[in-house]
Amino acid sequence: MRGVIVRISGPVVEAEGMTGAQMHEMVTVGKENLRGEVIRIEKDHAVIQVYESTSGLRPGEEVKGTGKPLSVELGPGLIGNIFDGTQRPLQVLAERAGVFIRRGINVPALPRDKKWHFTPKVKVNDAVYGGDIIGVVEESGLIEHRILVPPNIQGKISEIADEGEYTVEEWIAKVRMGDETRIIRMFHTWPVRRPRPYKRRLTPKIPLITGQRVIDTFFPIAKGGTASIPGGFGTGKTITQQQLAKWSDADVIIYVGCGERGNEMVDILLSFPKLVDPRSGRSLMERTILIANTSNMPVSAREASIYTGVTIGEYYRDMGYHVALMADSTSRWAEALREISGRLEEMPAEEGYPSYLPTRLGEFYERAGVVETLGSESRIGSLSIIGAVSPPGGDFSEPVTTHTKRFTRAFWALDKELADARHYPAINWIQSYSEYVDEVSEWWIENVDKEWRRYRSEAMRILQREDELKEIVKLVGPEALPDRERLILEVARILRVAFLQQNALDPIDTYSAPIKQFKMLKIIIDFYYGAQKIIEMGVPIFKITQIPLISDIMRMKSEIPNDKIELLDELYLRVKASLSELEKSLR
Repeated sequence: MRGVIVRISGPVVEAEGMTGAQMHEMVTVGKENLRGEVIRIEKDHAVIQVYESTSGLRPGEEVKGTGKPLSVELGPGLIGNIFDGTQRPLQVLAERAGVFIRRGINVPALPRDKKWHFTPKVKVNDAVYGGDIIGVVEESGLIEHRILVPPNIQGKISEIADEGEYTVEEWIAKVRMGDETRIIRMFHTWPVRRPRPYKRRLTPKIPLITGQRVIDTFFPIAKGGTASIPGGFGTGKTITQQQLAKWSDADVIIYVGCGERGNEMVDILLSFPKLVDPRSGRSLMERTILIANTSNMPVSAREASIYTGVTIGEYYRDMGYHVALMADSTSRWAEALREISGRLEEMPAEEGYPSYLPTRLGEFYERAGVVETLGSESRIGSLSIIGAVSPPGGDFSEPVTTHTKRFTRAFWALDKELADARHYPAINWIQSYSEYVDEVSEWWIENVDKEWRRYRSEAMRILQREDELKEIVKLVGPEALPDRERLILEVARILRVAFLQQNALDPIDTYSAPIKQFKMLKIIIDFYYGAQKIIEMGVPIFKITQIPLISDIMRMKSEIPNDKIELLDELYLRVKASLSELEKSLR
């Protein structure tokens, strides 16, 4: 199929003579063979979004079809790599074209010359089905790459490669399907806009531990869940996402920089190789895949980038891994949709966004989940999606934020006032919520403490009561309140500073293990219970606020590391003893 360009409007190109073209088919455009995708067809007239700059392109140049949809290559070599929005390896492009990558340059996503050590897991005449593991490759020190039978293949193994070194293009197995023999290589391709199949979807029940106290304890996300991080400029969306990427206990991290500033991706590239995975002691890049489509890259590739990321995530999920996808930010992706929609002269909806914005957001977030994967053996894998949203002026009523709330079950609202006060993470505990609390409670009760739910609920009650008292304090001052209400204000202050506030740059405070989080919360809440009791006995509030141990409580997050939890037990006993002395002084 060949056509001719008749109109160019930014990244959108129209061509005639495209008889036989299919929706979402990949095409090459112009003399430089720019990559594009068919997004509208009318008779022999096709509209194409081009994933590279169209400057210099002229009407009359040729458009050639490939017969295939926009797809990604799935196989060894993904981990530790950095791709653009259409899965071009940026490091390879930089080596070939220099710092400024020229248009029309295309290289395979996976290295074709590198050899991988393949270990077979099946033998001749074994029956295999889509999703079965036929062999493994040590992709990195942290990830064993499991070579899967593609979903559309099933039959009996007629030949299997011996253990040894192979490139991704060499055959490693042959499967007999009736009269046909299908060749299996270490990699296969998959269309990015089509979700990968699975046996069945399960209920997310295990929390994705992030090491961030405000998230894990107050607004948790389950493995296979969805969350959104909305916030205005400067509220810390990117640093929060980076903290989640660095410390969450997912097996594989996929970080999609969608339309963000280039220096933020550079920061990730420089910091991640230096960071150590807390579970293995190895580099975090050995379980990380980066997809960079920065603000100065073509807008059409930005639209494709999150689909590229989620398809790669589903692939590792199908191996039985727990995957976390960070999309930063979906607002920039929505802006790409809006720009392309405008070029197509479609009828705009809210704030100029296309009417299908909610549908696209829903399709994206619905690809998260905990699933029983395809294959003859039972494997459970999960894909969690955490999307940052950048509402203009921090207005959470704008369309992208509003529609995202419909499809995500955890909502971490970033607050400009908290950020201005240098309270990070700037997650507002009044506006935020999580619908996973009931599901993950069982894990916390079994693995941390049976009282977790009670302490969490009490802390939330104190913070909500403080919010109610703020208006009264503004009118009459804190001195006019009874001591029991002033105690609420004091304990809420301790919760905010000693627990909710967390320093990403502090080597101790940057990550809190679940047991440390609970013991810190227990110290604060039991201090509140003890202080409440002696206030009812007549002790004035100023005697409680002058207890020297309060300063120790404030510093426990940065002075007590995760491997010395016994120091928190000692602090707990000292706090109880200090309150007991105050109580004895009344007798």
